[in-house]
Amino acid sequence: MKIILSTTNPSKAEQIKAIFNDPAITIQTLKESGIVGEAVEDGGTLEENAEKKASYALRMSDYKFWTMADDTGIFIRALNGEPGIKSARWAGETATTEQIMQYCLKRLDGVQNRSAFFETVVVLLSPKGEKYVFKGQVPGHLLELPRVQPQPKMPYSSLFVPEESNKVWAEMTLEEENAISHRGKAFRQVLAFLKSL
Repeated sequence: MKIILSTTNPSKAEQIKAIFNDPAITIQTLKESGIVGEAVEDGGTLEENAEKKASYALRMSDYKFWTMADDTGIFIRALNGEPGIKSARWAGETATTEQIMQYCLKRLDGVQNRSAFFETVVVLLSPKGEKYVFKGQVPGHLLELPRVQPQPKMPYSSLFVPEESNKVWAEMTLEEENAISHRGKAFRQVLAFLKSL
């Protein structure tokens, strides 16, 4: 079974492929599937953006394969849930990973309550367009300074310490992160669902 993962983010693709350690399931990114471009993420919720990405892959592959995509956001309590769905574009459409990380630190300068949570919503689409939704969430807090370099295209990975750990995401091995992360929780549900078909 081949599934197209609608992403151009290498860190995300590596994490998700590691979860699908089933020889019966092959995960291919847009690039690996020969699909050019990517969806416009202009939805109002994580689910809407995930569906836009999965739908793009479905259309571009002529409705031949299952497709899936996630949208993930960090919701900071002291900032009324910001950046949420704008997590990847918080510091501007063209901001780098480093610039978004620095913008986050600037916004939280002097803030005592640094609690936040990550949420991932995955939309899985069948070749017929049937839609299935899966969610994962992890509470934690943001440090005042980065401990290490962030993962590529993961600006909060050097700042966020999940409740179940004393490491930031970027300090963890792929296995450690997938075991407790929001993305790991959501995609393990996808894998269980696909195995049940």
